[in-house]
Amino acid sequence: MKIVVALTGASGTVYGLRLIEELGSRGVEVVPIVSDAARKVMAYELEDGGGEGLTGFISEAKIDAGVASGSFKLDAMVIVPCSMKTLSAVANGYASNLIARVADVMIKEQRRLIIVPRETPLSAIHLENMLRLSRLGVTVLPAMPAFYHKPRSVDDMIDFVVGKILDLLKIENDLYRRWTGGST
Repeated sequence: MKIVVALTGASGTVYGLRLIEELGSRGVEVVPIVSDAARKVMAYELEDGGGEGLTGFISEAKIDAGVASGSFKLDAMVIVPCSMKTLSAVANGYASNLIARVADVMIKEQRRLIIVPRETPLSAIHLENMLRLSRLGVTVLPAMPAFYHKPRSVDDMIDFVVGKILDLLKIENDLYRRWTGGST
């Protein structure tokens, strides 16, 4: 299995980094792409400043990368976190960088595309763009951790969202405790 994981400039790059870690541990071939804004967010949000481990990432500016073509075989793409700028570009077919171009290819080739927006509150423009993508077959999975599994740490909340992404990719995982019903 070959999956593109793209990190954009929304808060929550830890979701993307954790997803890449989990996919790699399961033998999935990951093609990582990072936007310039994601690098800046990582430098601010991560204790180690982020960015140091991004040597294998493809820059969003490398529009001629192999993954930009429909002939490049991919099973899925996940944009996590997905900024509203990137979401808007994808929803409107504005393939101005590698991330938006690969997403455009995934839609035209009818391949699995999962977008994980991390924004609040949402405006009508954001919601309309998400609805447009959903109607095109894109899965919109907002980074909204649940609490029924009784998370004890931020890592537990991150793992919930990453576990849901893995579920959508049909990759077995036990990153969160699944709901089995209430005791009534």
